[in-house]
Amino acid sequence: RPAELSGGQQQRVAIAVALANQPAVLLADEPTGELDTDTAAGIFDAFRTVNRELATTVVIVTHDPMVAGEVRRTIAIRDGRTSSEVLRRTEIDEHGTETVSEREYVMLDRTGRVQLPAAFLTALGM
Repeated sequence: RPAELSGGQQQRVAIAVALANQPAVLLADEPTGELDTDTAAGIFDAFRTVNRELATTVVIVTHDPMVAGEVRRTIAIRDGRTSSEVLRRTEIDEHGTETVSEREYVMLDRTGRVQLPAAFLTALGM
């Protein structure tokens, strides 16, 4: 029965139900908000599998900055507008060491001003 399932089990069932009709896009609103770290990692593994094996695009909406490290592309929204975009790529060197490289792009606001990421402002002492 649903009430007898743990939070992680409920999330996995919800993902399975959402995938039942093989959608092109899966929308996930705070999918790991109430889950412990290990269970959340399992959910992200499931999303990666769905993306890789079923070619389903997974869009995750969250306020948790730790979630950003789990995905390949992050778009930050500030005051209802896109403020930055981060693209991540996993690379494996000749020794089998895995590293993640990131590239962050900033956006222009309506008046043409550059919206710098907070890390840049801190690094520049601004």
